[in-house]
Amino acid sequence: MRLGQHQEEFAKDLMQLMLKATILGYGIRMAEVFRPKETQAIYVERGLSTTLDSMHLKKCAADIYFTKSGKLVYPKELGEFWESLDPLNQAGMFWTKFKDKPHYQRTV
Repeated sequence: MRLGQHQEEFAKDLMQLMLKATILGYGIRMAEVFRPKETQAIYVERGLSTTLDSMHLKKCAADIYFTKSGKLVYPKELGEFWESLDPLNQAGMFWTKFKDKPHYQRTV
């Protein structure tokens, strides 16, 4: 599969995730999807990321902040839903070495 096709599948799954969140009553605050190499290098330098090969560089990752009653939350049910959509999907909240709670990606 070509990168563009992965990006399209990622976008479709992202729409499903946001629809599911809305149905469950969560607010959605979008952050980064695409991230330039220079920004990624700064994040690694500051300890905000551990890799220079982020899926954000490929437009296959999004940082999404969910809210409930105006408070920031990281619902496991949404992470589990995300991962159930495709075996290539990963929710950063489940990573063991570096937890990235708002991070949702398709690994390509």
